[in-house]
Amino acid sequence: MAQEIHIKNMVCPRCVMAVKSILSSLGIEAESVELGTAVLREPLAPEQKKALEAKLNEYGFELLDDRRRQLVDKIATSVIELVRSDAPESVKVNLSEYLAERCGASYSLLSKLFTEVKGLSIEKYYILQKVEMVKELLVYNELSVSEIAFRMGYSGVAHLSSQFKSVTGLTPSQFRKVEGKRRSLDAI
Repeated sequence: MAQEIHIKNMVCPRCVMAVKSILSSLGIEAESVELGTAVLREPLAPEQKKALEAKLNEYGFELLDDRRRQLVDKIATSVIELVRSDAPESVKVNLSEYLAERCGASYSLLSKLFTEVKGLSIEKYYILQKVEMVKELLVYNELSVSEIAFRMGYSGVAHLSSQFKSVTGLTPSQFRKVEGKRRSLDAI
């Protein structure tokens, strides 16, 4: 009988590889590992769960038991996946509809819960994630600010610059010149 576990701070493909490696090192067989979740072939014994929690914590992950925290983590993971999606239609997605569908709950419930647990709104979290992605694109120096604005779904360079400056205190061009510091996605 399979068991689904939820893991906080899985934000990228390397996190998935790290969790697969952790499970393997502990002799725990997984049917699948995705951002935020792993489906195990067998339920964890209490000693396995304790060992898994300790190993995950070493790598900055956390086993989530609380349903509310699991839902908040699913919201955060869904936002990150949306922002980092290469699909052109992702920039036209209605955030509230997307999250309601992905999480299986009304957006008003998701919004209230997220704000209560994280201390910031989903919209603010979404903006912070977009700004981190813009920083990454600026550092790569492969796209112009105009191309980045288009790719990230901004109405134009002015909108991107305004939002970017309100979060970082710098314009995208200033940031590119000084290559400002980026934060890891799980630290947002």
